[in-house]
Amino acid sequence: MIFHRAVMREFAQTAAAVFVALFAILLTTQLIRLLGEAAGGQLASEAVIALLGFSALNYLPVLLSLTLFVSVLMTLSRSYRDSEMVVWFSAGVPLTAWVTPVLRFSWPIVLAIAILSLFLSPWALNMSAEYRQHMDNRDEVSQISPGTFNESSSADRVFFVEGIVGDQGRVKNVFVSSVQQGRLGVIAATEGHTESMPNGDRYLVMDKGRRYEGSPGTPEYRVMEFDKYLVRIETKESRGIEETASNMPLGELFRHPTAANLGEIVWRVGLPLIAINLSLLAIPLSFVNPRAGRANNLIFALLTFMIYSNLLSVSQAWVRQERIPFGVGIWAVHVAMFVILLLLFWRRLSIFSWSRLWR
Repeated sequence: MIFHRAVMREFAQTAAAVFVALFAILLTTQLIRLLGEAAGGQLASEAVIALLGFSALNYLPVLLSLTLFVSVLMTLSRSYRDSEMVVWFSAGVPLTAWVTPVLRFSWPIVLAIAILSLFLSPWALNMSAEYRQHMDNRDEVSQISPGTFNESSSADRVFFVEGIVGDQGRVKNVFVSSVQQGRLGVIAATEGHTESMPNGDRYLVMDKGRRYEGSPGTPEYRVMEFDKYLVRIETKESRGIEETASNMPLGELFRHPTAANLGEIVWRVGLPLIAINLSLLAIPLSFVNPRAGRANNLIFALLTFMIYSNLLSVSQAWVRQERIPFGVGIWAVHVAMFVILLLLFWRRLSIFSWSRLWR
């Protein structure tokens, strides 16, 4: 049918443009946050790209839900503004005829949202936590970047290397400043490398340099020259990943139905239901007066999405706090929005029927 093909094509084009814009905004905001953590020393700079990918994967279900709602709303609103909807109504196509193409366009996106929210988002959160822990558990020397000063996790040492020599892991012009028992020690060496001992301890070995040791504010300093100087590298104990409801697999949530886990199920199951409800809700909400501003419907769409998602968050919180039963929390918000959807359809159809009867 020409009507369905034309609508589906416009839905796809609008959705692609909306998704690109929203995804760019998401990447920009997450990148700014991660770069701020990296600049503050809370995150290694080489971890920014990986964590950005995990973060984007986690937010994709919400992003796709908003994309679906806005694309359907903008397409149908354009039809009202350009008087195309009047032509369709005059040709005998009722408002309910838009339900079929909207559902046909929505179901692949809703399926993707369900897969992301139920399985991939918790996996991304778990992988992000593992990657952060892996970066935090590296020893002090492996985190050093040539040409920059790097402080140890215990804040009692500062490392600096000018550059890397060859491909054997050797560095040149090494500088180490440390404080031990109230005395300041400064080591400057021509070259350095790391060595592992039979007992598993690792050492930073510096060749041909000097060590300056003394107390700040006093003239008592000692200068020692050495051919080889070893500094033990402190390693961090590996800790397990903290298991939370947000990064647990779906099967684990059902096997351990605690209040927090049931609240997480409410959120994960609710995201695809939000998407399908909003895509249908966009049909009666798309009515626009051709004389009205073009941005009014978009602003109203964003407010509707925020209210709906916040109501789902409230349901999740109430289930976690055991203020409402799980069965009520998982369906109440969506049933209420579906009832509002039916009322809006009835109102639009009633107005259209009265206008035809008046003519």
